[in-house]
Order: sequence, then C-alpha cells, then structure tokens
Amino acid sequence: MQNFPLIILVGPTGVGKSEFAISLALNYQMEIVSADSLQVYRYLDIGTAKPSKEERKKVKHHLIDIVNPDEEFSAVQFMEMAREVIDSLIRQRRSVLVVGGTGLYIKALIRGIFKGPGADEDLRMTIKKEAQELGREHLFQKLKEIDPESASRIHPNDTYRIMRALEVYYLTQKTMSSFQSNHAFRESPYHYFKIGLERERKELYQRIEERVEKMIENGLIEEVEGILRKGYDPQLNPLQSLGYRQIIRYLQDECGLDEAIRLIKRDTKRYAKRQLTWFKNDPEVEWFTLPQDAEKIEERIKTAIQWSVE
Repeated sequence: MQNFPLIILVGPTGVGKSEFAISLALNYQMEIVSADSLQVYRYLDIGTAKPSKEERKKVKHHLIDIVNPDEEFSAVQFMEMAREVIDSLIRQRRSVLVVGGTGLYIKALIRGIFKGPGADEDLRMTIKKEAQELGREHLFQKLKEIDPESASRIHPNDTYRIMRALEVYYLTQKTMSSFQSNHAFRESPYHYFKIGLERERKELYQRIEERVEKMIENGLIEEVEGILRKGYDPQLNPLQSLGYRQIIRYLQDECGLDEAIRLIKRDTKRYAKRQLTWFKNDPEVEWFTLPQDAEKIEERIKTAIQWSVE
C-alpha cells in the first residue's frame, strides 16, 4: 500500500471539489471515495450537494448513501469502511481519489483514530434525557467545563459528538482530548498527496450564495418535507446540519423562508471559513487556486500516478 499514491482533494464547501474531482477521475480512470460526513446519509441529497446519479454513473463513488438518517455514523466507522474500499482498489492497481471537506474523516483515514470505550446505552439515554429537558446548549456548556479542548473542536450543534465526549468522560473519568493526545498516530499505511482547493474569498462567497439559491430551486424544501414524512425526528443530528435545520425551522413556522435562506448562506460561509482554518493548519496540504491552477493540479496528479507505476 505504501508505494501506491492516494490523492486526497480537500477544501471548503462551495469551492468546486465535486466537479473538479469528477473531471480528474474521468481523465485518469480514478474511483472516488467520499470523505463527507453528511453524504453518507440516504435521502439527504440536495442539501449535501451530493453527486447526481448521472455523475455517479460516469465515475464510481464510494461511501455515499450507506446509512439512514437515524443511524449513527462515526469517524471510526468511516476509517474502517474507507480503508477496506481503498485497499481493495489499490490491490486492483486502481487510482483512488479521496474527496471531501470533513477534516476529521481524512485524518482518521490516513493516521487512525482513538476508538474509546464502548457505548453505554443506559448512560447515553441519561445524557439524551438531560439534553431533551435542559437543551443542547446545556450539554455543550457542561462539556466546555469538563473538557474545553474537545469543546473547542466540536460545533455547538453537533449533539452526537458532544454526547460522546461526555460519555467518554463519565465512563473513564478522563477527557476525550486527553485520550486523543495520548493516541500515537501510526505511520500512514498509504503514500498520499493532499491537494487543497481554494478560491478568492469574494468569489467563494458568491458561489456559496448562488449554490444555496439553486438548492432551493432544485427542491430542498420538498426534500426536507419528504424526509420528515418518512417519520424521521427533526432533532436527529443529520437533520440539524447546515441547510436542513434552517429549512426545518421554516417548516415549523419559526422563521420565514427569506430568513431561512439568509441563515443558510450566512452559516455556510462561516462553515467554509472553519474548514479553511482546519486545512490551512495542515502543513501536508499543497494549495492551488481555482480556476487558474487547474492545469498545475493535473500535472501534480499525473506525476504522482506515473511515479507509482515506474
């Protein structure tokens, strides 16, 4: 595995990763492994900017539509499933393109991750009840007091990760961050190249605004209505993610449609900024600016692939 290159394409939401990845995959006979924490969920299509069925017919995609919205999915599960897919493709001498904006998933893939103690269902139900009675903000504040380092890395709306960090502490009397800092990341089983995509900030934000408007035109509201009609709880973690929670608020008459759209645009820009901060802190990422550096990226990938077969 060490001598076969794994191309990892990262960058903020709205930068154009998916379109560019499909173009690269077609040119170099690659298969794509999605490293997106929301595209794993069935039915969440428009709001996650999931590749269309037509695009997936052109290029084989892995780890998309693999769990239902009410099923838990973690970075550990992603790591295990992604490595199984990638190892199989490499044995077939197939080039692999990992694409996504979930930094933790990519870190887990190439370096491994701390698994922690097993779930305690009774304890988990107690924490869930506390969240229902006192609110998600209460849980997040408790985590900030117990484990401020983990809290700084977890979004206040990410109920699952907040609950997991509290669960680990209650079970072990040690913080999640202490376990993670003591986890010695092993040498990666892959020879990899990380390519970061970025655009001028004004252009990126304009693309985000246009993408949100297109999502609404393409039926995001109807998509959310359909998911709720299937009986899924609107408080499920995937349905509290970017885009979905704002539309649910609109459907529940908590805000108007114009306000929901404004909030999606605002929060997507903030999310893109956080993604950039995460990836910019990774010295392994080689950065390129779209659209002007497209040819340079292709040359970089071509060199990596040619090196692997020499």
